[in-house]
Amino acid sequence: MSDDVLPDVLTAGLHVVFCGTQAGAVSARLGAYYAGPGNKFWKTLFDTGLIPEPLGPMDFRELPRYGIGFTDVAKRTSGPDTALIRHHVDITGFLAKIREHAPAIVAFNGKRAAQAALGEERGLTLAYGLQPSLLVGSRVFILPSTSGAASGYWSIEPWRELATLVKETSLKR
Repeated sequence: MSDDVLPDVLTAGLHVVFCGTQAGAVSARLGAYYAGPGNKFWKTLFDTGLIPEPLGPMDFRELPRYGIGFTDVAKRTSGPDTALIRHHVDITGFLAKIREHAPAIVAFNGKRAAQAALGEERGLTLAYGLQPSLLVGSRVFILPSTSGAASGYWSIEPWRELATLVKETSLKR
C-alpha cells in the first residue's frame, strides 16, 4: 500500500506529465489534483486546448485518454510550497518514474517544483518555457504555477506555448 497523498497517474506513451511540488491542503483532503478553489489548472487545460472539454479535479484519473499524466516531486507530504523541505522530495523515485513511463514532456507547474526536481544546487537560472536540456529522455517545460497563492506571477502565455508543443509532439508519436 502506498503512503502517497495523491496517486500518480502515469502510463506509457503520455504526451505530457504535469509535475507539482506536493499536494495542496484542499487537494490532499479531497484526494484530487489541483482542487483548491483558486487554482486555475483545470480551466487553463481547457482554455489552452490541452483537453477538449471542461473537466475538474475529480476527473484527474481520466486525463491519460488525452495523453496527460500527473505526479509530484514530494508524494508523501501536503501543504503550501513554502512548507516543502528538501528531505520531502524523492528525486530518485521521481526520476525513476519519468524514465519508466517516458512521457514526451515533463511540465512543471511552477518554478518551485522545477527547482526541486532539477536541483537548485546546480545554480540553474530557470525561465518559463521549454528548457534546453532533457530530463531522463523527456523534454522539460516550466510553467507559471496555477495556484491561487501564486497569482501574482500568473500568465497563460507559457501554457499556450506548452499546448502548441504538446499538439506538435502528439502528431509525431
